[in-house]
Amino acid sequence: MREIIVQLWPFIRNYKKHVVLNIVFNLLYAAFSTLAFVSLIPMLNVLFDKTQKITKAPHWKGLADLKNYANDTLNYKLTAFLEAGNAQMALLIVVGIVISTFFLKNLFGYLSMQHVMYLKNGVLTDLRKHMYKHIIELPVSFYAKRKKGDIMARILGDINEMQNSFFIILELIIREPLTIVFSLVVMFTLSWQLSIFVLFFIPITGFLISQIGKRLKRQSLKAQQESGQLISTVEETLSGLKIIKSYNAESNFKKRFSNSADTILKLMNKIGLKNNLAGPLSEFLGIITIAVLLWYGGKLVLIEEVIQGTTFIGFMGLAYGILTPAKAISKASYKVKNGIAAADRVFEVLETEDSMPNHKNAKELSDFKSAIELKDVVFKYENENILTGFSLAVKKGQTVALVGQSGSGKSTIASLLTRFYDLEKGSIRIDGTDIKKFSKSSLRSQIGLVTQDSILFNNSIKNNLKVGNENATDKALIEALKVANAWEFVKDLPDGIETNIGDAGNSLSGGQKQRLSIARAVLKNAPIMILDEATSALDTESERLVQQALENIMKNRTSIVIAHRLSTIQNADQIIVMKAGKIVEQGQHKELLKKQGMYHKLVLMQSLD
Repeated sequence: MREIIVQLWPFIRNYKKHVVLNIVFNLLYAAFSTLAFVSLIPMLNVLFDKTQKITKAPHWKGLADLKNYANDTLNYKLTAFLEAGNAQMALLIVVGIVISTFFLKNLFGYLSMQHVMYLKNGVLTDLRKHMYKHIIELPVSFYAKRKKGDIMARILGDINEMQNSFFIILELIIREPLTIVFSLVVMFTLSWQLSIFVLFFIPITGFLISQIGKRLKRQSLKAQQESGQLISTVEETLSGLKIIKSYNAESNFKKRFSNSADTILKLMNKIGLKNNLAGPLSEFLGIITIAVLLWYGGKLVLIEEVIQGTTFIGFMGLAYGILTPAKAISKASYKVKNGIAAADRVFEVLETEDSMPNHKNAKELSDFKSAIELKDVVFKYENENILTGFSLAVKKGQTVALVGQSGSGKSTIASLLTRFYDLEKGSIRIDGTDIKKFSKSSLRSQIGLVTQDSILFNNSIKNNLKVGNENATDKALIEALKVANAWEFVKDLPDGIETNIGDAGNSLSGGQKQRLSIARAVLKNAPIMILDEATSALDTESERLVQQALENIMKNRTSIVIAHRLSTIQNADQIIVMKAGKIVEQGQHKELLKKQGMYHKLVLMQSLD
């Protein structure tokens, strides 16, 4: 609990004003909660003619005597009305005091809740923003084996759980304990014997309740993990719906979802049973305390006559007043277990450090001038060697093609050049400087990337293209679309560049999506272009249009082309043939064919045709 508060403090301190005001109003709420029950005693005294008769006006002796002075002043005023035969006015005064104290109690309670609301909502919004910022800044390698659904569950579900359960402690941490403390102080001034009797039972109640909640945090953590699995299943289902349907795998996915939902149901029922038990148990134990107190207090009033009956009724009100905050604290303790489990999952992500931070004195790569050099590059994915001693030089303006069978390491080179991953050994240099010494943003600003999977967003064509250049004008957008051979279909859409393309661009064909991806890269206007199997998934007509677009985009740029098809790379300045992370052949298209080596075999096998 303390650790979570420490972790949240950087977010809480932005709302210090609301913290301070919440504490002030909670102090006043606790004070008037106690006074509200104390104010019942003078009213009962008037009703039962037990008012202490004071005929001389009391004198102020200082703050230490405040209680006696206030009590004597009230009794002095009441005595004057009662002796004048105006009991109705005396009753009106004490009723007015009761109404005033309860009104102020509720007013300060409302104000304290307002400020904790601003605090809670502000902290959670900042936390969600910070988490999204952190998630988007973490390297691609962080997500290699993590499920998107689990990350989504943490930023959405777990933070909501913190709001609904953990942050309830902010509402109770001051108000309820202070209400108990103030009530106990007044109770001791009324009767120390009864107060000790009450204090004997409260720890027993707290102990019994705490025993029930011991396993709650563990079960809550399991439920939140399973929620992540459930969201992941939904995300995978929607992403792969065509495959699921084409393979008649609906029943398999239904079963996966159903099993996950049933597991959550069992866990939530267990958690709910314990949560639901908190209120009735604390109330039942409280009533037992009150019942025993009535027996013992009645003995002090009727037999030993050490306390007045009206004072005892006021004392009972205070004792019952303790039970309400005690019950709230016990119920909150259950909810807080859920919130702590959620907070653990949130801060697990937030405390994950970037394994690829910018260099301490990172340079800005503002212009690509001469060459890209990869020297003795070694890269492993877990325990599997992907690249071993790979070396390559690409001069400015050249087009270099990487070919080879799947798993030969072609796409890994694209990921290393853009620093999605860092290499194990060796170096990658741009203009003689190791790319690790450049800031990641400036490095990537010099690189345009077009991948096999046309990654588009549920937005307009215009906003999808402006991902590459936020400040681009509509005129520049249209020019980029023309270079990418995409304007021919975009201009015929109902809203032109303002047309929304749906989730992942699913309202478009594969070729259209790929041409939009190329247009985005054109708009970025980066000097280095990486084309990662950009035509491998297209039909012949789409490939022709995309190929023309690629040739347009590669003009006057340094291009690294990863491809399966001969048409994409036969005019490259240099073709690199890869196998198992090593270069086995390199040269131009005709040279490599004459060698009758691996490149020739790939062509014959139509892997590049």
